[in-house]
Amino acid sequence: MKNSKYLLIVLIIMAVSCKKYNKYEGVAFTEKEPRDWENTAVNQIGREDPHATMISFTDEASALEAVKANSPNVLSLDGNWKFNWVKSPDQRPAWFFKDDYDTRDWKEIDVPSNWQMRGYDVPIYVNISYPHKMDPPRIEHDFNPVGSYKRTFSVPSEWKDKEIFLHFGAVSSAFYVWINEDLVGYSEDSKMPAEFNITRFLKPGKNTISVEVYRWCDGSYLEDQDFWRMSGIQRSVFLHARPGNYIADFFANGDLENNYKDGLLKLDVNLKGVQKESIPLAVTVSLYDGKNNIWSETRELTMQDGKGSVNFSHAVPDVKKWSAEKPELYPLVISLKNSEGETLESVSARIGFRKVEIVNSQVLVNGVAIMIKGTNMHEHDDINGHVVDEAMILKDIRVMKSHNINAVRTSHYPQQELWYEMCDKYGLYLVDEANVEAHGIGYDKDVTIADKPEWEDSHLDRMKRMVERDKNHPSVIFWSMGNESGDGHNFLKGYKWIKERDNSRPVQYERAEHETNAPERHTDIWCPMYVKIDYLENYAKDKTKDRPLIMTEYAHAMGNSTGNFQDYWDVIEKYPKLQGGFIWDWVDQGLLMTNETGEKYWTYGGDYGWEGIPSDGNFCLNGLTWPDRTPKPGLKEVKKVYQHIGFEAVDLKDGKIRIRNKYGFTPLSEFSFDWEVVSDGSVLQSGSFDLPESKPGSSSDVKLDLDKINPEPGTEYFLNIKASRSDSWNLVPADYVYATAQFELASGPAVAPSKKQDLSVLQTKTEGKKLEVAGQDLKVIFDPEKGRMESYSFKGKEFLLKGPEPDFWRPPTDNDYGYRMDLKLGVWKKAGERAKLTKASVNQPDMNKVVVTFFYDIPDTTGKKIAGYVSTYTIFDSGDIIIKNQFNKVSALIPEIPRMGMQMQLPEELSNIRWFGRGPHENYQDRKTSAEVGVYESTVADQYTPYIRPSENGYKTDTRWLLLSNDEETGLLVTGDPLICFSALNYVHDDFESPGKLSQYRKDAKTANTHTVDLKPRELVNLNIDLGQMGVGGDDSWGAPIHEKYRLLATKYEYSFRMRAVSKDDDIIKLTKQRF
Repeated sequence: MKNSKYLLIVLIIMAVSCKKYNKYEGVAFTEKEPRDWENTAVNQIGREDPHATMISFTDEASALEAVKANSPNVLSLDGNWKFNWVKSPDQRPAWFFKDDYDTRDWKEIDVPSNWQMRGYDVPIYVNISYPHKMDPPRIEHDFNPVGSYKRTFSVPSEWKDKEIFLHFGAVSSAFYVWINEDLVGYSEDSKMPAEFNITRFLKPGKNTISVEVYRWCDGSYLEDQDFWRMSGIQRSVFLHARPGNYIADFFANGDLENNYKDGLLKLDVNLKGVQKESIPLAVTVSLYDGKNNIWSETRELTMQDGKGSVNFSHAVPDVKKWSAEKPELYPLVISLKNSEGETLESVSARIGFRKVEIVNSQVLVNGVAIMIKGTNMHEHDDINGHVVDEAMILKDIRVMKSHNINAVRTSHYPQQELWYEMCDKYGLYLVDEANVEAHGIGYDKDVTIADKPEWEDSHLDRMKRMVERDKNHPSVIFWSMGNESGDGHNFLKGYKWIKERDNSRPVQYERAEHETNAPERHTDIWCPMYVKIDYLENYAKDKTKDRPLIMTEYAHAMGNSTGNFQDYWDVIEKYPKLQGGFIWDWVDQGLLMTNETGEKYWTYGGDYGWEGIPSDGNFCLNGLTWPDRTPKPGLKEVKKVYQHIGFEAVDLKDGKIRIRNKYGFTPLSEFSFDWEVVSDGSVLQSGSFDLPESKPGSSSDVKLDLDKINPEPGTEYFLNIKASRSDSWNLVPADYVYATAQFELASGPAVAPSKKQDLSVLQTKTEGKKLEVAGQDLKVIFDPEKGRMESYSFKGKEFLLKGPEPDFWRPPTDNDYGYRMDLKLGVWKKAGERAKLTKASVNQPDMNKVVVTFFYDIPDTTGKKIAGYVSTYTIFDSGDIIIKNQFNKVSALIPEIPRMGMQMQLPEELSNIRWFGRGPHENYQDRKTSAEVGVYESTVADQYTPYIRPSENGYKTDTRWLLLSNDEETGLLVTGDPLICFSALNYVHDDFESPGKLSQYRKDAKTANTHTVDLKPRELVNLNIDLGQMGVGGDDSWGAPIHEKYRLLATKYEYSFRMRAVSKDDDIIKLTKQRF
């Protein structure tokens, strides 16, 4: 007996070792013509109908817990698969699905993943143009990479007699699947699930699965979104076992009635089965409030021809309503039972009761007109491409909620199921958008495929699958049919289908009724993109416009942007018909790369592949956050403007303020309010208060018990208020500040000029060609021929590496490049360096004061005078120097200046910075609502903002004074007269320049692109002391200029500032208030 066992083992080993492998070289493979992946009539083969997200559990208790990994009916196929990649379909291993195909030389790839992020092929970023030749529906054959995936699996023995479905979360862009050499089916749509019933293809023991993925297909003409084009099995794959009769779909509509007080659940359940005869079954529905069952009902039915359906309706008195602020959910469990009462399976969903409607040109949620304080969002991970895990989803929601964002448009495709579950749970309003964008084809009504009958099924298939999958999610309040695809009958038909299938949600499409052969109304929301503020106001005033306006995209947050955001909301909050919008967009789509020295940095379009690869450069860097979700400075402005609590001064002298509750469903009694009176960085008084009666939408007047202020000369007094919660709230931690306000309470009279009793004599002398002004402890050296202050030393310490010179330029932002600022205003670049001295004068009106004046002509690059400039240096024996600058363009026809200021370079050791002005974060004149006036401390190194494409950064406005010092607290104090703006960086302007606009196709992208690793901190502090610079803008990044009120359009400007050396023992506050 023992010998026979050994013999059996030997025979098995021999059989395995003798297995024959085959590459099928030379074996012809017959191709279909036309190829499925070039045929608009074929969107799928053998794919199951779309349905609501659900997982089968064995009993109601398990379904109530709803932990997918715990279901015995789920077998994950995620993990390592055998993988082969080729450049074109004709090179693919066509016979790889054969069980004896030799894959021993294949590598492995993890699923889910994008193969471009695993070393195969090239990630391509384009915005409008297609990454392949445009010839719809055809796809080029010489470059259409194919990935072949293969692995084995075994079906659990417990699944005997069950129907087994193969579920792909998403595959880009088209794929075939075989089981045990048999073709199961084919599917397109890179962002939606594809399911196949594989029961009849399975066998006992080990089974093989083979998947052939095409980078592009005819469906790619509907996937021309503004993002990285990547490929592969990019969402999870699993097997799903169901009983012979199973729950195929359900639609749970949690509505409201009786003046939004009570809930009304309307539930439709559809069943399917493999048996054609009549089968008696029962469906039991249970609704829970937490773990408490509040309703159960059973309906019997008879399956006919493998189909059955049943409907339920149930009222829930005093229901807890779902909203983004109060995301109340009720677990719903649906159980299918046989005639003996045995549970065949249970599925579940967390549903919410809420009503979305349009009344009087406003979107109402639960009867309340909401404000959409939203953002667009792509799926993006800087390491894994389009594969986003649960931790990143939760991080996204946490950062959004903590910055007062309440809505997301899933631009421009449905995201994975988990995203919607988390938005249901933690509260975000969603515009769910179909995976439809044909931007590259254009909007011509007679060219767009939106009006081509042969493309109708392709459009509607994507819309239908989105609606069917996501229909049970309360977070989805609007359906969007797609993005930037022209308009035509395919969208009109999609609109009608959606409205018939689901009349509980509005439907929108930005291009609807524009340049169209289908003018019939087919968008419920008027949802333009990148419209100017005047457009909003005109629309709101036009009584013929009866639809709510919610901008589908606005405030293009590319690079250093998000300017004039407060201006948009000043108008939005003025008119009921205007209800907000979705910022473009959430995250910079940078990909993480490590250079040869080990430095990590983020890349963008054109950084990969061959020279001349299709690319739109850094146009993928439009986010409010960096790729790792660290907030950029612009997000702080968004948080402030979006805050749901408003503050208004009523009578500050009497301590009266008005607080407006902008929340739709949250009383301000849930917040704590703290206030303080601050002067020169010191807190003089503080307190707190609550608002127990402040209901949503109401205002409350509050009287603070403020001490009477007798303002000291040269002193400002501010009231700062902040609102926080003591509890964690929808992922946001406890004690987080949601809203702030600042009011100037008082300002003391101007300080009288100081009268020194002990005057020191200043001496002037000429050493060679240099002018020296010297006094006790002080020496200032000028070059009279160049008109420059070259040296400023105090007590033997030098404070200048390079003296002040006029500066009219700023390194262009992406918005600047967008409207060609670098060309239109380029005459001012290095204009200060070109300044030609025309006259110099020196006089000494007092023994302790010397005045040196330089007169300049500012020439253009050809030498022609474009402006005059005067710098006056008044040197005092105290070491103070007042610098006054006067600018005068020769003609109003000369282009405006981007900046009015002076630039100088200080020793690197002056690395500590303290200032009294707006902060602590970077701010500009059109993006400073969030930057409160205060005294802040930082370092020069931390002033740098690492925009992925380096540009203008680190600016501060409305500054009273700043101090740059070394570790011994010796430094240079600069005081405005009265205000200045500044930047202090370890870089010079040229470090942040790019060789022109990079957000477009450039054949030289691989050498032209600039990155953070290209910047090396210099051994200096580059200090700009300015009257100001123009704003950063934000309307768009491809042509919109900065708003006029934030530009330097005058022909004449002048400003002054004072600088002096200080030491550790000096009273800085006192010194800043001195006047001369």
